[in-house]
Amino acid sequence: MSVMVLGTASHVGKSTMVAGLCRILRRRGISNAPFKSQNMSLNSWVTEDGGEIGIAQAMQAYAAGIPPCVEMNPILLKPKGDQTSQIVLLGRPFHDVHAGEYYQVTDTLLSVALKAAEDLILRYGALVVEGAGGAAEVNLFDRDIANIGLARKLKFPIILVADIERGGVFAQVYGTISLLPDDIRPLVKAVIVNKFRGDPALFSDGMRILEELTGVPAIGLVPVTDVDIPSEDSLSLQDKKTRTAPVEIAVIRLPRISNFTDYELLERYASVRYVRPGAPLSGYDAIILPGTKNTIEDLEVVMTSGTGEEIRRARERGVIIIGICGGYQMLCERIIDSGVESKAGEYEGIGLIPCTTTFSGYEKTTVRVTRGSSGHGPFLRRISSVSGYEIHMGTTCRGDIREAFTGEGVVSEDGLLIGTYMHGLFTDPEVAAAFVSVLCDRKGVSWKKPESDPDPFDALADHIEAHVRIDEILSCFTR
Repeated sequence: MSVMVLGTASHVGKSTMVAGLCRILRRRGISNAPFKSQNMSLNSWVTEDGGEIGIAQAMQAYAAGIPPCVEMNPILLKPKGDQTSQIVLLGRPFHDVHAGEYYQVTDTLLSVALKAAEDLILRYGALVVEGAGGAAEVNLFDRDIANIGLARKLKFPIILVADIERGGVFAQVYGTISLLPDDIRPLVKAVIVNKFRGDPALFSDGMRILEELTGVPAIGLVPVTDVDIPSEDSLSLQDKKTRTAPVEIAVIRLPRISNFTDYELLERYASVRYVRPGAPLSGYDAIILPGTKNTIEDLEVVMTSGTGEEIRRARERGVIIIGICGGYQMLCERIIDSGVESKAGEYEGIGLIPCTTTFSGYEKTTVRVTRGSSGHGPFLRRISSVSGYEIHMGTTCRGDIREAFTGEGVVSEDGLLIGTYMHGLFTDPEVAAAFVSVLCDRKGVSWKKPESDPDPFDALADHIEAHVRIDEILSCFTR
């Protein structure tokens, strides 16, 4: 058997709960795989064979002890703005679709998703399925392929997760279960209340009342935890707390920022602030211009808000500036688009890198890479090689500018300006530590790398097992 984890709303902790369950099952000797039929996220991951999936499913796969594959997230929607999203189907770009048109193809997409689920079951035996958003979106019941439509086909036992931190947990749980279709409601076998703060004993009556209201066992009250696993989407940015540290790093919070999980390890080592376009950039020891789903549109925001000029001034002050993926493209002198990314035309970039980026086809580069460092400049000389992945459209003509890494990227003569297509650069603890140590040395402050934490997925599994009647979930896998 398998289980399906649905939520009362977005951002209630479904992805984290699935990751924890995947690790718990693995530790009990139960082979399993994560699955999310449809994910909408700009945080993505590249599998070993070059397929693109949501980063949450990749992390859940590692929790389960298996390599990520495209079947774990067969449909990935990457919002582009103006109610349009790119459909990534089984890891490859399919086409761009308007929100109103998307529901015309959901029957076809559901069949693809079901086939992917069947393949995973044959390969691994059991699934831990994650829904999307809230389970009781009644206006979507007839065309939903991530919650009700999928549940109707799979008929797996359902665990409902609610978020008590934002309030209204009784209405969340009771309302969701009450609104579920008659054939789906009996599949709900358990409720988990997530993100609790305070003394759990004070909510014991609340758990009893939930059971009385719904007739469904409330099997867990899970406290908020700071277990360090990657965030799924940009909703998590609003919850980030900036630590006090010797150096400060600004990450430009682009409207369509993607793969901001690249910087979450840096958040443990330094004071990382996600700065909106238009905010001043004085006082930062480094500036990172991150990836984006829409380089042209976000470039226009950067330039019209004054952030482009702020970045140029920071460069004059000798601040270390790094552009990753779309951020690398923005740092170039110009971008030429044939109508692939945005409206056809030539766009002026920030101009710090004397290169031109060209969008000439719908093809996307998705590949995992390991590259040697050029060793040029204070940061790159402290690292020998890096591993990561590329997810981008467009090509950048480097000319005779010095490479940052073997066969890729650029670095200025003083080594303080770097552009690269490589995501994951700062997810390596040694690389992240090297970067922060350079910033501290330049500032004349001391810094010691924090000791490594234990496996975060084991810590997450321990946390869930301590607060959830886990045997009631495990029984779903032993029937």
